[in-house]
Amino acid sequence: MKLIKREIYLNKLISVIGIPDIKVITGIRRSGKSKLLESFKEYIINNVEAYNIIHINFNLPKFENLKEYHKLYEYISENYLKGKHNFVLVDEVQMCKGFEKVINGIHAEEKYDIYITGSNAFLLSSDLATLFTGRTFEIEIYPFSFKEYLKYYKYKDIQEAFDNYTKEGGMSGSYIYKTQEDKYKYIKDVFNTLILRDIRQKYNIRNVDILNNLTNFLIDNISNLTSSNNITNYLNSNKIEVTDKTIKKYIDYLCNSFAFYKIKRYDIRGKKYLSTQDKYYLADHSIKYATLGTTNVDYGRTYENIVAIELLRRGYELYVGTLYKKEIDFIAQKRNEKIYIQVADNIDYEETLKRETEPLLQIKDAYPKIIIARTRHDDYTYEGIVIKDIAKWLANN
Repeated sequence: MKLIKREIYLNKLISVIGIPDIKVITGIRRSGKSKLLESFKEYIINNVEAYNIIHINFNLPKFENLKEYHKLYEYISENYLKGKHNFVLVDEVQMCKGFEKVINGIHAEEKYDIYITGSNAFLLSSDLATLFTGRTFEIEIYPFSFKEYLKYYKYKDIQEAFDNYTKEGGMSGSYIYKTQEDKYKYIKDVFNTLILRDIRQKYNIRNVDILNNLTNFLIDNISNLTSSNNITNYLNSNKIEVTDKTIKKYIDYLCNSFAFYKIKRYDIRGKKYLSTQDKYYLADHSIKYATLGTTNVDYGRTYENIVAIELLRRGYELYVGTLYKKEIDFIAQKRNEKIYIQVADNIDYEETLKRETEPLLQIKDAYPKIIIARTRHDDYTYEGIVIKDIAKWLANN
């Protein structure tokens, strides 16, 4: 498989070389955590003087004997070189039972620069403070962006590339397959086997049907306002007995494992967060096509999912805006920056354009307001709102 340097993530790793925190690479399964660690290793070899790399990849049989934590600690200690910058890279760290004891121990020795990756369900963002007594620095990675997709395939026609990215998504492991059917089979297998299985194992879930039905509901309702109560009522009406408490818990499992991202609502006029309903987006939009099929494709919702993940990838905090019973797809914030965003498929018709611009025009502050749509044109302005083509917006930072 062809590899590309994922510079946005690699640069984050490079920027924290020598910082004593435990660097933890997180993200959905098959999003490229292991490959990123290999790229970082290559960077060290080519750019760091007096280095020593202790690299353990638990996917490889030669490290099988290190899955007992005392053995792992001994291996790291025996390979330490005094007077060198000692990097410890551990891939799929959760495969060593008691790994946290080793990582905490070598961190306390203050001799190592530590970088680890792990399964999305066994190395959760919410668990890091509990697992590790030292400070952690989390680097969350996502499936391929459209910009990375362009770089991988070297497309000349950006619009043709976006049409294909809309169908294929960013799960780069699928790119080696020649047919769309085989690509989707790979993505479905990754989602069902590696993601849902991990969740079932970690939380000892016995009623698998509830988890599967919940997952399918969330996939089918990406970008729709959703509540655990609504989901519970829907499943109960389909003769699946489950409580609101269980649904809330399972949704947390799915989000903590990077399968879905929850976006909360914010009342722009009242300046307060709303807790009744949220929106959920898939880590990669192709998962929907791979699991539920491609009949009745709603491109508007797919584009909204793509934009949501891209904004998160670019480091924004996201909220769904509400104002006078109107909805703004995203309020994107980063430090002092704030942008109001609507996402649409085709806005060629005046009625559609009016529907998308109306909520934005009711916002009275001076922060930028944009519509991201499938225009196939350069940027233009409509009543102070900037209209951007989604393919061009994705391809540029």
